[in-house]
Amino acid sequence: MASLAPHNHDHRKLAGSALVTAARATMLAAGEQWTDMRAAVFNVLAGLDAPASAYAITDAVSTALDRRIAANSIYRILDLFVANNVALRVESANAYLVNAHPECLHDCLFLVCDGCGKATHVDDEAISTQIRATAAAAGFRAERPVIEVRGRCAACCA
Repeated sequence: MASLAPHNHDHRKLAGSALVTAARATMLAAGEQWTDMRAAVFNVLAGLDAPASAYAITDAVSTALDRRIAANSIYRILDLFVANNVALRVESANAYLVNAHPECLHDCLFLVCDGCGKATHVDDEAISTQIRATAAAAGFRAERPVIEVRGRCAACCA
């Protein structure tokens, strides 16, 4: 992954058909195909309100397609989605969520609620820059920093 530099663009989160179009375009621009199975996995991801495990996604895709899908197929697609910035992985929960702006590359900064399980992806260039600078000062090349803050969201605190 290239070094992230501050940039000025619209961080509007996409939804619905605009999100599917952006994800498909991102995959195609990376030289990947947008198959029916990949579209089905993406549609399941896009319909979730919290990160889900690969097994939960497998079950949902199997239900949506009305046939049993192998978990290893879903894992391969999820890995491909993460590698191409179409999905994000919440490491501590071993779960996945859709990237609401796949055309924009950011480090993974998550606020993870221990109450409801929702994860909020936060774009913060200052934190990303500081983490990468700290790693570089230690002689380490940060390729894809993931920072997760566990706690409770506003709804669960209420």
